[in-house]
Amino acid sequence: MITTLPQPLAAFGLSAFPFPKAPAPESLFRWSGLGEVLARLHFALAASGFALLTGDVGSGKSTALRLFLHELDPNRHPTVYVADSHLTPRTLYGRVLTHFGLPAPSTAGRAREEFQALLADLATAQGKHPVLLIDEGHELTEPMVRELRYLQNVQDCDAASPFTLVLCGQPELRAMLRFKTFESVAQRVTVRCHLAPLQPAETAAFVVHSLRQAGIDRPLFTEAALELLHAQSNGLCRRLGNLATHALLDAALNKTPLVEEPSVRRAVTELDE
Repeated sequence: MITTLPQPLAAFGLSAFPFPKAPAPESLFRWSGLGEVLARLHFALAASGFALLTGDVGSGKSTALRLFLHELDPNRHPTVYVADSHLTPRTLYGRVLTHFGLPAPSTAGRAREEFQALLADLATAQGKHPVLLIDEGHELTEPMVRELRYLQNVQDCDAASPFTLVLCGQPELRAMLRFKTFESVAQRVTVRCHLAPLQPAETAAFVVHSLRQAGIDRPLFTEAALELLHAQSNGLCRRLGNLATHALLDAALNKTPLVEEPSVRRAVTELDE
C-alpha cells in the first residue's frame, strides 16, 4: 500500500491522496441523495423491514451501505453481508448460520428452518436485531429472488420479522421485481430507495471537500474543469473521483498551477481508452 505521495502531487501541497476509493466514514462527503438513502435505511431498520436499495454502477451504493453500518451498534445489530451471483437459498442460509457459529445443513429446507430458529432466538433470547445485506441483487437467480419471500417469516405464516433485510443492486433490480412472478416479493418491500447521481453543484462540492480532506484549502480546479468533470462523470461518484485524480496528476505533471479543462479532457481519454 502506497503511503507516500508521488512528488508531482506533493508539489500541490497535498498531505494525503485525494479522492480515495474507500474514505473513512467520518471524512465522507455527504450529499442530499446519500442523506435520503440513509434515512430510508434507518426507517427500514426501525420497522424491522425489507429495504430495496438501487443505484447506477459507481453511484455510491457501497458507500451508503458502509456508512449505514457504521452508524449501527454492532452488539445490537450484528451484520451479515453477502454478495454472490451464484447464491442459492441453501448457501444463503448456511452463510448466516456459520456467521453465528452454527453448522450449515445439507438441504435448503432444513437450512431455512434453522435460519428462522436462529433469528428468532437472537431476537427473543439475546435482544439482538441482525441486519442481512444482500448485494449485487440484480445478479440473483429467479429461485433465489423467489426465496426472499420466506426470509423474514419467523414461522410458516407471516410474522413480525426478527431482523432487517437490505437488498442492493443496479436499477434493473427494480425492473425485475415488477415481473408478475416476483409480485409476492415486491409486496414485502418496506422501503425503496434509489441513489441518484450528484447534481452539478454537488460535484463541485465533492471535489472541494475531497481536496480539503487531503490538505488543500484553496480552489484547485477551475469552474470549466468542474463542469467538464460533471458532464463526463454523469455525477457518478466513482468515475468522478477517478477522473479528478487523473486530471490532478496531469496538471501536476504539466506544472500548471490549476487543474484546467485540458487536463480533464486528457483524463477522460486515458480512462476511456
